[in-house]
Order: sequence, then C-alpha cells, then structure tokens
Amino acid sequence: MKRLTTSIALAAMALLAAPLMGQEIVIGNIADITGGTGDVGKPYAEGIKAYTDYINSAGGINGKKIKLLQQDYAYKIPEALSLYKKFKDQDKVVAIQGWGSGDTEALKEQVAKDQIPYWSASYSAHLTDPTKSPYNFFCAPDYSTALRAGLKYIKDNWKESRKPKVAFVYPDNGYGKAPIPGGKKYALELGFDIVGEENVDLKALEATTQLLNLKKSNPDFAWVGGTKPSTAVILKDAKKLGLRTKFFGNIWSADEGTPKLAAGAEEGFLVVIGAALYGDKGPGMDVIKKFTNNQPQVSSWIRGWVSMMTMCEVLKAADKNKELTGPGIKKYAEQLKNFDTQGLTAPITYTGTDHRPFMSVILAELQGGKMVKKATIELPRKAEWLGL
Repeated sequence: MKRLTTSIALAAMALLAAPLMGQEIVIGNIADITGGTGDVGKPYAEGIKAYTDYINSAGGINGKKIKLLQQDYAYKIPEALSLYKKFKDQDKVVAIQGWGSGDTEALKEQVAKDQIPYWSASYSAHLTDPTKSPYNFFCAPDYSTALRAGLKYIKDNWKESRKPKVAFVYPDNGYGKAPIPGGKKYALELGFDIVGEENVDLKALEATTQLLNLKKSNPDFAWVGGTKPSTAVILKDAKKLGLRTKFFGNIWSADEGTPKLAAGAEEGFLVVIGAALYGDKGPGMDVIKKFTNNQPQVSSWIRGWVSMMTMCEVLKAADKNKELTGPGIKKYAEQLKNFDTQGLTAPITYTGTDHRPFMSVILAELQGGKMVKKATIELPRKAEWLGL
C-alpha cells in the first residue's frame, strides 16, 4: 500500500511538472518573404528562424523552448497590422521580431501602448530614442549613423585641396528619407559641397532621368539609400551614361547577390554592412558555419541571426528574474551592456535613454564579385545625434 501511495505521489508530481517542462516562450515574426523587399527579407527571416532552431536545440531559454510564429506579410502594411493584432490577442506573444520601415513605423505607437518589445530590421534613427519609441530595438547601426560613417570615411581619404562634391539618391518614402537631414548636416560640417538630390523608387526599372540630372553637377560621390534591386538599376544606368561618380550606400543597398544583378557595374561600390560576413573568423561565425553545414549565407541572414540572438539574451534575463512580460523584457533590454555577439557585431548596449546598439560601422567594397571589408568607423555617441 505504501509503495502504491508513493507511486501515485510520484505520478502526480510528474504531471504537475509536465506543464513547466513544456512551457514555451511565444515570439511573433512579421517577415517579408515574398513581397517588395523579399530579396533581403527572406534571408533575414531565415536567419531569425535559424537562431531560434539553434537556441532550442541547446535547451532553449532557461529550459523553455521558443515558439516562433513566423508569418509573411509580403511588405503590405495592412497585413502587418492584422498579423500584429493576431499575435497580441490570440497568440499572446511576449515580443516581436519585425521587418521594415513600413510595418515598424505603422506599429511603433501601438507596441508602446501595448508594451510589446519590437526588434526590427528598420534602422531609422528615431527608433533609437526611447522618449519617442520606448519599445523599439534593433541590432545594427541606424541609417543616419551609417550615412555619417560613410561620409567620414570618404572625407578622411579625400586627397584633393577642393571640397568633395556629394549627392543623395534615395526613394521618396520614410525609409529612404530617414537619414537625409542628419546626413546633409554632417556633410556640410565635414566640408562637402552638396550638389544634387534625386529620388529613385524601390521598384524602379530605370533611373536615366535622375542620373542625367546628377551628371550635370558631376558629384564625386553619391549616396544610394534604396535596396539591392534599385541600387543595381542605378549602378547599371550610371555606367551606361558614363558617370564617374563613386557610389556608396546604406545597409540594404547591396549584398553578396548584387554582382549578379548589377553585372559588373557594382565594381567599387562602397556599402555599409552591419555584421560579420560569412566566413569571417570568430566564435560566432564558427557556430553559424557549423549550424549551416558551411553553406554560405548573405549578410542580411547574419543580421537576422544576431537580432534573434540579442532578443534571446534579453529573454533569458527577464525569464530568470520572473519578469517575462513586455515591461520586463524592455527593462532587461535596457540593462544590456556590451553584449558579446561572439564577434558577429560590435558589443551591443541599450539604456533607458538610448537604444542605439553601438556606434561602430563596418564598410565594405564590392570588388571582383565579392564584398571586401575596407574599414571600421567608430563614431562618438553624441546626444544631439540621438533620433536624428
């Protein structure tokens, strides 16, 4: 009888423990896999999913597995809003991995109201100001910091006595316009002459008119603030028109697939990269190479991996302290200091007054069909640059 009672007690304890062992942390992912930015959105989403699989295979977050609800919104804002509502009301997510400027901007006030932390691949500077976007985070240099770094690198390497001439080419939307005011101001501070400004849509099939306008002012350098497909169009048309301008672009303007799109016109293009390139040395890359069976991944995939890695580090702290809620996750995100991404990015720090992850910007140049690192620019964390 005593043995039976003991068995029943053990069974009861096992049943009580079972829900704890099976607990999941539910994370939403609003991803562009098939839409207008799917060329970079799909690998970014794959990087998020890969890190989720990796952390789950290693035991999850303090023994709790992550349930990642990854949904394609095809870069349609109404669909992103619907997915967000579903994630919040039905799935009860504690945090979200988002994607572009469209969905992030449309949701930033709502996520603040609902207190749902939102890591995105939109790197607009104003998302780093907690007084305006308290629940927004990301893991790359913001667009304004990236543009400033590119300008500084160019000016530091300018050899002529005259002022360098610069122009800005970008899509006429929130994403494209985000870094332009700060970039123009910094260009003037550094001693550039600003000689042109043109808009090229993300879906543009040609940019002849805009580039002919630029050719009249003959800029030495031109910033490209679009995405990979529109950048390829700009570079090919510039080559056809004989522009001698050196183009440099933001983090989404080019990647390892650009040479195929630009067919040689990309040679010498200078681009911001927000993380290590596949095959770089370091413990973080060793993990990625092993997990991907040495199958090369583009830079946006690696940024997706880092975004999920950083979120998981914060989830770990919040869960450990029994504060796995939106406000708890925000609290521990803002206590993250010099988080080591195992060499994949600069150490990441967020505070309650500044969500800029770091001020280090890696620049690479497209050479012979490959991305070759040129420099790492360290910018000061100026208070007046926060959000601008």
